[in-house]
Amino acid sequence: GVGVGGVGGGYLADDFYEGDEDSLEREGRMDAVVKVFCTHTEPNYSLPWQRKRQSASTSSGFVIPGRRVLTNAHSVEHHTQVKLKKRGSDVKYVAKVLAIGVECDLALLTVEDDDFFKGIAPVQFGPLPHLSAPVSVIGYPIGGVAISITSGVVSRTEVTNYAHGGIDLLGVQIDAAINSGNSGGPAFNSKGECVGVAFQSLKHDDAENIGYVIPTPVIHHFITDYDRNKTYTGFPSLPFSWQRVESPAMRKWLKMKTGQKGVLISAVEPLMKDKINLKKNDVLVSIDGTDIASDGTVPFRAGEPITFNYLVSEKYVGESAQVRYLRDGKMQECSITFNAMKRLVPWHIEGTPPSYFIAGGLVFTTVCVPFLKNEYGKDYDFDAPVKLLEKFCHGRVEEEGQQVVICAQVLAAEVNRGYEDLHNTIVQSFNGVKIFNLKQLAQAVESSKDEFMRFELDHEISVVMDTKAANSATKAILKTHAIPSAISADLR
Repeated sequence: GVGVGGVGGGYLADDFYEGDEDSLEREGRMDAVVKVFCTHTEPNYSLPWQRKRQSASTSSGFVIPGRRVLTNAHSVEHHTQVKLKKRGSDVKYVAKVLAIGVECDLALLTVEDDDFFKGIAPVQFGPLPHLSAPVSVIGYPIGGVAISITSGVVSRTEVTNYAHGGIDLLGVQIDAAINSGNSGGPAFNSKGECVGVAFQSLKHDDAENIGYVIPTPVIHHFITDYDRNKTYTGFPSLPFSWQRVESPAMRKWLKMKTGQKGVLISAVEPLMKDKINLKKNDVLVSIDGTDIASDGTVPFRAGEPITFNYLVSEKYVGESAQVRYLRDGKMQECSITFNAMKRLVPWHIEGTPPSYFIAGGLVFTTVCVPFLKNEYGKDYDFDAPVKLLEKFCHGRVEEEGQQVVICAQVLAAEVNRGYEDLHNTIVQSFNGVKIFNLKQLAQAVESSKDEFMRFELDHEISVVMDTKAANSATKAILKTHAIPSAISADLR
């Protein structure tokens, strides 16, 4: 999480592990770790024409080669201002955000002032650490203002769910304490090389000392992606869903021979059906020559199998792989190009304010995860309406640009009498035409020449308003609620 520790003034560098040669080297490394001060202004998803009250946070970051600073994406999310402070200094330098990778929870910053980089040796990256290798996490967590160091060992290396980005990527679990404010700080190995970036910890009644760092393969992917494209393009994902093949009856039905392994393709993304040769009920056997086990794992390191999604997340958007698969018991081969798949209910809306449209006091917007969190709290995946959760968990994009459009609320007025209780209900159609996204709905309403506006919503609810009365009432409704426009800038 984002640390919100106290913001202190200048302080003197402490002498850690006096006389220890290793610590002297680490002292130089510690100078590269900076405190990140960020002011966030998050959109108000419930009232999408305005923003929430701004908030401040502190976290950690560190200097890497090329006059750049690496930190977490959640440390600078919805930033209006980012400032960095070096160890032992009282000057805060204004930073510029170069790229934010929401999926991998990494952000790249730079500082234009040359003084900032004076006397700092950039951190060098090391290899992926082995189990039980010692690691030290350095940063500015809550509990004080001076730099903090916690140490532990590598407990696990596996594909982990990244809470901020909502996808599964390679992660390293350590038992060093990672607290609020440690986010974005480096984890060093015994040679003083950075082997990861602290980013989340498991807070659970039954869990102790479970912290996670983003390992160097993911960091390199993020930085290389930015260097190649001058923007963040993301991590590719599988264009299909799959299931394990462990049932003997299933293997027989799929005509798999004894010893043959692989996973069953249970569904192909609708947008990709014409672009890849794989079909439902094919058995995926290997990717780029690496055989996939029946439980969906591939060899990673001795005694450490890992989910085969890892092979895909190593690729860059637009790259391809050779896959082998079984169809009706016959082995076949084809090439797949990987892209970042769009979710029907996105995890983030990239830096833009939410879209909205108001007609006759009915407020229409689109569903995204921040909207669900805003409306239903952090347990939104239990508390949100079943219809929205069904779209969130199982919805697939069937047309380019498709969105889940909802009537979020009704701004009560005479024209919409009787509909005041409508709340977060999915819009199915307008005047008999199926609705796929908010822009289509806005255009359909604005160009409608019919006497009545008829919205068909979920749960078989119909909303009918007089077109002329609704259009003329909108202006007064906007004035009453101090709303600047009936339609968001991106839909105009």
